Amino acid sequence: MAHDGQLNMEAPVLLDDLLALTAAAVGPVEAILTRATESVRTMVTDAGRVSNALVEQNQTAAHGLAWLATYAQSLRQMQSWAERMKSEGKFGETEALIHQIAFGEYLWQIYGGIQMNQGEIVRLQDLGLGQEDQRGMMAPAIQSLTQHGNTQAARTRLVELMQEQSANVTVGASGLDDELEMIREQFRRYAVEKVEPFAHEWHLKDELIPMEIIGELAEMGVFGLTIPEEYGGLGLSKASMCVVSEELSRGYIGVGSLATRSEIAAELIIAGGTEEQKQKWLPRLASAETLPTAVFTEPNTGSDLGSLRTRAVKEGDVYKVTGNKTWITHATRTQIMTLLARTDPNTTDYKGLSMFLAEKTPGTEENPFPTDGMTGGEIEVLGYRGMKEYELAFDGFEVKEENLLGGEEGKGFKQLMETFESARIQTAARAIGVAQSALDISMQYAIDRKQFGKSLINFPRVSSKLAMMAVEIMVARQLTYFSAFEKDEGRRCDVEAGMAKLLGARVAWAAADNGLQIHGGNGFALEYKISRVLCDARILNIFEGAAEIQAQVIARRILG
Repeated sequence: MAHDGQLNMEAPVLLDDLLALTAAAVGPVEAILTRATESVRTMVTDAGRVSNALVEQNQTAAHGLAWLATYAQSLRQMQSWAERMKSEGKFGETEALIHQIAFGEYLWQIYGGIQMNQGEIVRLQDLGLGQEDQRGMMAPAIQSLTQHGNTQAARTRLVELMQEQSANVTVGASGLDDELEMIREQFRRYAVEKVEPFAHEWHLKDELIPMEIIGELAEMGVFGLTIPEEYGGLGLSKASMCVVSEELSRGYIGVGSLATRSEIAAELIIAGGTEEQKQKWLPRLASAETLPTAVFTEPNTGSDLGSLRTRAVKEGDVYKVTGNKTWITHATRTQIMTLLARTDPNTTDYKGLSMFLAEKTPGTEENPFPTDGMTGGEIEVLGYRGMKEYELAFDGFEVKEENLLGGEEGKGFKQLMETFESARIQTAARAIGVAQSALDISMQYAIDRKQFGKSLINFPRVSSKLAMMAVEIMVARQLTYFSAFEKDEGRRCDVEAGMAKLLGARVAWAAADNGLQIHGGNGFALEYKISRVLCDARILNIFEGAAEIQAQVIARRILG
């Protein structure tokens, strides 16, 4: 640290000085976010209220505000992580480099333009801020970090340190306690032995993940991880769910996603089910005796769930369901569907929707949908293949009256909304796992592949790609863990979960894309694993709320 308070990369940096510098940078970012929020709120307010029409009209500004808020929260959580690691004696050179590079990069992006995706960069002027408003970003701490934080020297040194560690560990201290790290180690070991060696073949052959894997994961408690012990689960935290999802997805996103539908179904039943429904279904979900699938989306509705048309008409002690559903994951082998349908034909919005726990008979390869009243067909997809995607058609499909969730009509959309926090936290964790997979594969390739007489990893632009993967994975990880901790404490965290999912999905795609670039032409060959990871990463920006929808939701909550 130089005497003028500037970060000097030519001399050893004292950790206290680095943390003081990054702490000093957080305040000006918060101030910019406050000004941007006021500016965008002015754009979208009509007659004293935020107008949906004006939010849509000023979509770039609104969504840009969501990204700015996500960056501010990311830096806040990185600072919290760094201070915690220092107090625990775990803030070494690797952690310091990750921290300074993250701040250096994200501060520059806030000032110069945040990449919402490859083709869309949002700048502070898009949020209505002028040069005078942006003067806060000229604070000495920010100037120092932007000039000296994310340098080629820092990235090269980080990758040197990464090469010294085992291939099966994460880069940098995670910030989690010993119990959660033991869970990570257990599932990392399982993924290395039982998932990674076979995942690429499952993908290339477009095969369902073997039932043997599902059975083993059930024995390990994956499907009942967060279900309360009184209902047959392990009663663990959402943070534990993050670690398990992350490590299994690092092996293969299909395996990391197996428990997603169980998580959604359990959340629905815990939050909205009757006691009888909890007693009946939660133990079966926890043991994987019953595998669920989520049946929400319809053709032509996409994210607009309020306009669903599938109807459920009560006749005696059953409901008869008619309509079409699409993008239904793992639909054949499951025994129960969390099914959203319209029970009030006089409505055209979310108010007339109800949620059902619809029972079905698992299918076989020869007869995938043997249950009366339903048919289906597979949707062939680029990636995320291990459970397969389907279109379903219902024609007089019967659901018992007792399987109306909560025993009350018209609550379906509200019940579903209560699952979004957990689903998005879990998706963010899956994204981190996919990004980590891209880093694992690409790092090994860069070490092994020789060009012009030396390993690819010795070329600065290759090592820089690997370094930025590691840095952004840590940023996304801290944001995800924070949202999980908030959920575990019973605090509302829809914004935090949305931010984690928004950033995590972009980080996964960037890692996979850069990983393929490191592979060069080989990355475009199906035989190389990175080609699968690229396909798998792409879906993360779409499911559980497309990036645009995610940004819209965050912006609306920030704006009030």
